[in-house]
Amino acid sequence: MVKGLLPLLIFFCIVSCSKRDLDEKGLVTDEAMVVSAHPLASEVGAEIIKRGGNAVDAAIAVQFALAVVYPDAGNIGGGGFLVLRQHNGNIDALDYREKAPAAAQRSMYQNEEGEVIEGLSVKGHLAAGVPGTVDGMVRAHEKYGSMPWEELVQPAVDLAANGFPLTEKEAEKLNEQREDFIRYSTEKPEFILNDEWEEGDTLQLKDLAQTLELIKERGRAGFYEGATADKIVAEMERGNGIISKEDLKAYQSVWREPVTSNYKDYKIISMPPPSSGGIALIQLLTITEDYPLKKWGWNTLETAHLMIEAERRVYADRAKHLGDPAFYDVPVEGLLDRAYIKGRMSDYSPEKATDSDDISAGNPAPYESPNTTHYSIVDQEGNAVSVTTTLNSSFGAKVFVGGAGFLLNNEMNDFSVKPGYPNIYGLVGGEANAIAPGKRMLSSMTPTILEKNGNLFMVVGSPGGSTIITSVYQTILNVVEHGFTMQGAVNAGRFHHQWKPDGVLAEWRAFSFGEFLRLWLKGHKTVPNSGIGRVDAVLVLPDGRLEGGADPRGDDAAAGF
Repeated sequence: MVKGLLPLLIFFCIVSCSKRDLDEKGLVTDEAMVVSAHPLASEVGAEIIKRGGNAVDAAIAVQFALAVVYPDAGNIGGGGFLVLRQHNGNIDALDYREKAPAAAQRSMYQNEEGEVIEGLSVKGHLAAGVPGTVDGMVRAHEKYGSMPWEELVQPAVDLAANGFPLTEKEAEKLNEQREDFIRYSTEKPEFILNDEWEEGDTLQLKDLAQTLELIKERGRAGFYEGATADKIVAEMERGNGIISKEDLKAYQSVWREPVTSNYKDYKIISMPPPSSGGIALIQLLTITEDYPLKKWGWNTLETAHLMIEAERRVYADRAKHLGDPAFYDVPVEGLLDRAYIKGRMSDYSPEKATDSDDISAGNPAPYESPNTTHYSIVDQEGNAVSVTTTLNSSFGAKVFVGGAGFLLNNEMNDFSVKPGYPNIYGLVGGEANAIAPGKRMLSSMTPTILEKNGNLFMVVGSPGGSTIITSVYQTILNVVEHGFTMQGAVNAGRFHHQWKPDGVLAEWRAFSFGEFLRLWLKGHKTVPNSGIGRVDAVLVLPDGRLEGGADPRGDDAAAGF
């Protein structure tokens, strides 16, 4: 028997017997739905819509609420992407991704011998990019908001000032990260206690409440200028970081044209570069449409083998061709060309796994000009917003801005700190994603909206680093090919391959014992994983009602009316 196979077989045999019900129904509402990583944030968004706000208003309120109640990924010190579909079919995309500071340079995480200094781009002040979240919310409000700005920020101010009860998961995460918070923050965070946090404890964040109050009163200037900007720069100086006042003042979000394509009867609307998510998702679905997944069945050998082989090739393209379009000529049209995509499977064998060393990026037609959390929102008029926002890894750089109460991101790790060197998610990259001043780092975030026959069908997205794309891909197929409910599609076990390293991560409930064994014998190096992604999604049911899918892997919750 292959070395190491026996313990994996035992593991899968034990746990695969307790599959989650794939037919479970999520919350169903008549008019509006908000699904996010925390029940309090979902309630904030639903209340905004109930008071007459639209989906963008709710998205802004949820973003700020998550910065309070879900600090490991909700943020004002990070960035993200927003995809919008209005009820009349108009679409838009907002890029509020972080940027490299002006003092950044391509070898800043390497020593004199050109070797990468482990951890320098992951923890501490030098790991932080210039935050984009507050500017992004301001720009979204200017273009699409309907309620007063102050009313959208106030719920987050109240949560931070009055305090809120910790969930079991959030208490555990704060306890686990305590030493890093103390080590990397130059001023001891206000909420660090000598005793450990427990479920139900009230967490009060007075410094953060004051920062949010400034944002409420002054909008963009309440963060990128004045007292908050002073505190960010002072934190940088104390911790040898490089973000300056000029970096903060110069930051601008960018409205972009979403990438779109068709999958059978469905239109896919997703995020363009500097996100790799939209292009990669479209490539995966385009490959998939030629194969009878519905006949093969959910996560059978045939289905999983095809999907893994598609993922292997798409992630190879991601490593070579994707980056910030302001700095690198991303061949978007070539990468989305259907003939090119289908040609990537010319060496696909249904009989055996491909060695990733034998797979390289393709040659699309050249450029022609042009821990993370997700929430999905549909309002009573049918406007839909899909937002993925992040600090990168859980709690970002582990640095709280002294006196301001919020965490800084560690997004600089999403650059290629050295060509071919993997980031914390194992993703490799090259020149397209090299560090440069003012450049946006490549992302896997995949906020996505689907239409069916011209009507809104699904709003979907996920956190999870490199697994975001495959989590969204599988969730879509679970509904459109395998007929799962929205909640069942989110519950379903997931697997992931990203070209390199050459291995398949698989949740314990992703495969039966027999399918796992057959995948292994076909050549797929399968490794158990406790949790992949945390999808939050909304499905429009045939009768027009809305079903929320809130991921049970976290505290995620749906709210609506």
